[in-house]
Amino acid sequence: MANELINRRHESDQPSADSYYPRPTKPSFSCSSVTRPMRYMLREQRLIFVLVGIAIATLAFSIFPRSSSTRSTPYSDPFSGYGIKPEESSYVQAQRRPSIEYMSRIGSTGGKIPLGLKRKGLRVVVTGGAGFVGSHLVDRLIERGDTVIVVDNFFTGSKENVMHHFGNPNFELIRHDVVEPILLEVDQIYHLACPASPVHYKFNPVKTIKTNVVGTLNMLGLAKRVGARFLLTSTSEVYGDPLQHPQVETYWGNVNPIGVRSCYDEGKRTAETLAMDYHRGANVEVRIARIFNTYGPRMCIDDGRVVSNFVAQALRKEPLTVYGDGKQTRSFQFVSDLVEGLMRLMEGEHVGPFNLGNPGEFTMLELAKVVQETIDPNAKIEFRPNTEDDPHKRKPDITKAKELLGWEPKVSLRQGLPLMVKDFRQRVFGDRKEGSSATETTTKTTSA
Repeated sequence: MANELINRRHESDQPSADSYYPRPTKPSFSCSSVTRPMRYMLREQRLIFVLVGIAIATLAFSIFPRSSSTRSTPYSDPFSGYGIKPEESSYVQAQRRPSIEYMSRIGSTGGKIPLGLKRKGLRVVVTGGAGFVGSHLVDRLIERGDTVIVVDNFFTGSKENVMHHFGNPNFELIRHDVVEPILLEVDQIYHLACPASPVHYKFNPVKTIKTNVVGTLNMLGLAKRVGARFLLTSTSEVYGDPLQHPQVETYWGNVNPIGVRSCYDEGKRTAETLAMDYHRGANVEVRIARIFNTYGPRMCIDDGRVVSNFVAQALRKEPLTVYGDGKQTRSFQFVSDLVEGLMRLMEGEHVGPFNLGNPGEFTMLELAKVVQETIDPNAKIEFRPNTEDDPHKRKPDITKAKELLGWEPKVSLRQGLPLMVKDFRQRVFGDRKEGSSATETTTKTTSA
């Protein structure tokens, strides 16, 4: 009975087929009709709105990064602590521009310098830093306040050349051969690693050319990975036995590619090629220096180079050996002058190559007479047959270095040779008193 009543009531509630219902009118536009879907969207799709808001804010900040901060605190650093107002100091406005330019220039070499603060020390690697030139370069970099990493396999270098830096927190020494890759975080790379004297590079010519080619490739790869500036120490030997005198950087040289010296000569020429290819193809900041004959304290004794040979022979009361007729010429620069040139080249904006040498030209006989006057006037001169591929003339044209680097050598041969003699005398005879004075004099000359 109950079910029947329910069914009848359901039937009575149904509209009849004949009933007429007009089309419902469209609701008028009201605030509630707009806010209702908005409420739904905010309630049900709130995550989407959050993400959209973040994207809009990020876009706004990227388009207008400095507009508000520049207006509010235009000179907040480094002058805020000195109470200088922007509207009061036209000097501040004039001085800010060079500071920004200086920061961008040093920043390109890896250093980051806050405006108004002193230069931040760089992290520098020196391959071959325990050698003759490398150790003097390390001294200058440490003195400047840089952190220096020396990478050397001690084939021609010596720990004694850098042991005075042991214990310095800004100095590291790594025994490593650059023929094998190495990964370091550095701002600048001075690539000096290579035997440079005929005695040493002829001892193992294959190793010499591998050092020049594979070692340079490894260090250029490091410079590319970490964004470091790279300086290659090339040599005047890239000119071979020159047909042009004096030699300018645009001269391509006259080199025997299959001679006994080609492992060094052609190795350095290939190293220059690699450096320029990395510069053009991989945007590596490259500097190239072509070093002419250099002398000074810490040179290897009996390394086959003419200055060290003459000095060692004169100290030992042996005849000074002159090869050939003695009329072949060389130019000799003191090591402190070379180090100054290398540092100016690294910090400058010019790739090079640059000749770094002393244009003062001496024949071998003239050099022997200067050594006689300095050490032993009674020293004898002995002539021997000339060596293969020995250049007849060697003199740098340093016009480019003068104009673009503001560099030229300051120490003459007669000034620098006595400093080298003191160092050699200490190492040959163990004269500690002489050696200490030589070290002090060399330090003063190098830092001058």
